[in-house]
Amino acid sequence: MKPIRQWPIINSCYWCCLAVWLHLAVLCLPFAAHAASFDDIGWQRVSQLFPTATRWSEPEGEYQVRRLLAGDSLVGYQFQSLQVVDIPAYSGKPINLQILLDTDGRIADAYVLEHHEPILLVGIPEQKLHDFSAKYQGVMADQRVVVGNTSDPEAVTVDAVTGATVTVMVVNEVIMRSAHEVAVSLGLIEDVSNRPHAPAVVKTDGFTEADWQSLTGDGSVRRLHLTWEQVDNAFADIADKNPQGHRQGRGEGQHQRRQGGEGKQGTFIDLYVAQLDPPSIGRNLLGERQYAYLQENLKDGEFAIAVLASGDYSFKGSGYVRGGIFDRIQLRQFGDIISFRDLDQQRLSDLYIDGLPELSEMSIFTIRDHHQFDPGSPWSLELLVRRQTGPVDGVFTSFELGYQLPERYVERPAPSAEQLAAIEAANRPMWVNIWYQKSFQIGVVLIALLVLMVILFLQDKFTQKPQFLHWLRRGYLVFTVVFIGWYALGQLSVVNVLTFVHAMMQDFRWELFLIDPVIFILWTFTAACILLWGRGVFCGWLCPFGALQELINEGARKLKIPQFELPFAVHERLWAIKYIILLLLFGISLESLATAERFAEVEPFKTAITLKFDRQWWFVLYAVILLIINIFTRKVYCRYICPLGAALAIPTKLKLFDWLKRRKDCGNPCKLCAIECEIQAIHPDGHIDHNECHYCLDCQMTYHNERKCPPLVAKNKKRQRAAKQEAGQIPVVQIESQA
Repeated sequence: MKPIRQWPIINSCYWCCLAVWLHLAVLCLPFAAHAASFDDIGWQRVSQLFPTATRWSEPEGEYQVRRLLAGDSLVGYQFQSLQVVDIPAYSGKPINLQILLDTDGRIADAYVLEHHEPILLVGIPEQKLHDFSAKYQGVMADQRVVVGNTSDPEAVTVDAVTGATVTVMVVNEVIMRSAHEVAVSLGLIEDVSNRPHAPAVVKTDGFTEADWQSLTGDGSVRRLHLTWEQVDNAFADIADKNPQGHRQGRGEGQHQRRQGGEGKQGTFIDLYVAQLDPPSIGRNLLGERQYAYLQENLKDGEFAIAVLASGDYSFKGSGYVRGGIFDRIQLRQFGDIISFRDLDQQRLSDLYIDGLPELSEMSIFTIRDHHQFDPGSPWSLELLVRRQTGPVDGVFTSFELGYQLPERYVERPAPSAEQLAAIEAANRPMWVNIWYQKSFQIGVVLIALLVLMVILFLQDKFTQKPQFLHWLRRGYLVFTVVFIGWYALGQLSVVNVLTFVHAMMQDFRWELFLIDPVIFILWTFTAACILLWGRGVFCGWLCPFGALQELINEGARKLKIPQFELPFAVHERLWAIKYIILLLLFGISLESLATAERFAEVEPFKTAITLKFDRQWWFVLYAVILLIINIFTRKVYCRYICPLGAALAIPTKLKLFDWLKRRKDCGNPCKLCAIECEIQAIHPDGHIDHNECHYCLDCQMTYHNERKCPPLVAKNKKRQRAAKQEAGQIPVVQIESQA
């Protein structure tokens, strides 16, 4: 048993308390400068990225988008991401960015306006986050951006910020989702969310004879029937939105009605459309020879539709004669507009199908290959109607005829494995993608926790081999510091506790906690261990900073550096400090969680573990002072200061089992375990305080050691004396007498 010296009370507490209060004083210092308003910062960024811009408009639309103007010319758009998406980050609160788009739907700038990330509030320089968001300049709003590596060859990859991986993954999601939503709403890019991975192929090997009624009945031919009254009502709706246009359009509309016949109540247009590529549609409408001729003239990737009509309105008009473009019809698919020129049209003289109604106009229009038309996806034919309101002015309205080729006429190619993987990755929730990216860390941590479970459940067996268990525990502590702490950044914090409590009181979302898989797994395991063993499993085995302290103190003991302990009465009273700190942090968090996160820097975890001492000097000095004190007194921070330990000790009262064995002799007369307990978790009366125990199992090794545990030693000596006495006696032999 190694000698332990007792420090006078004032010397034992002085340096530790001084370090804590100096550190808190630094945290209380006000900011050197206050951030300018969002609008001021926003306009500064606009001036840098759009130097020709002279002003911006008022926020407009659902997403409060501002138009950036150079005089009267539009040069770009500005909006804040919080108006579009609300994705909680590591702190539980969203990150707000200003995003600038040019008129082509390209991201010109993404700048962080506000965040509450604890690692960036007091930790990693905020400039690193700005440098990260600057990487999005020039990225199209419809591209896929991945943080880290990806198997998708079409995705753009950006490097993460070390120590803030979760935060930058949230920033990536916020930038790309909000930019895409706004760009689609402005018509800068098309919404391809419903677009298939590859165009369908029209089946050309089947033919079924059908009449006109059959084709219109199964959707092969679609109809749009408009009356004059319907068209007048459509222009009246436009006039309601524009009173001045209402007065003009009404008189002009009446003039046009008189041209068509005053008081006429008839068909404006009776319009039909059909896709001619499937034989069962094209051959039935055109006849075999004309259908074969059409197919011979279509090139790869080209398709043909038939537009047929009767009534007072011509879908052709006369504009194509003058300008070569049909200005009354256009096709729309996936947001793309396909216009037709005179070279795309063939006039039909007749159709060869039974039941055909009387038609006045019939044409075939060819959809060229550069439009990338998908015959298996829905499309619509838009009929444009213009009503003149002045010598050169007019108003337009459109009527839409939707079309979907019947499924039996198309064959959809199966996606490749790479395409399926890219689609799956793009559609997964963000937290799932993070779990995939951290699969190696997750696997190693789960294996380590399984090993720890084996140690805990078989602790009676392991403690009977103290030498082996000592080396096993040291190896596990090294793993906890190096892998869980410095590599996987799995250091739990009181900030997690405060965030959880606030989430329970406000808007609880599992995504908030699933966003960091290693932290989530460790918290889940710790919660289960509290019910079975108490807080000690985490504090003694899984806390990286606690493991670092213990390894340093182990080294100090090997080097024969003298160890000092406080008298138990003083030691017991100092336990209250960590509970007071926890209570203060909780009270501050009720007013401002961000402020509480700053004061939570009383934990040196971020400095020593997350940032590996790469930080401002006063944070490093604070952590180093605690570690120096730890050289002489084991885990001083854990015993008296740690608010996380206090938070875990409170539910330890709910512990269901008592796995640490004790004897009736423990405490009276035997005090060996109480003296040897290096964090003084065993009271002089012999009972273990599970609120303070770190579950090192040293007392259990003594409990099973017949050469060290005084009750066992005494019992063995008594047994040996009894055996010797029995060995020194002459055996009595009874002799029976013979009669």
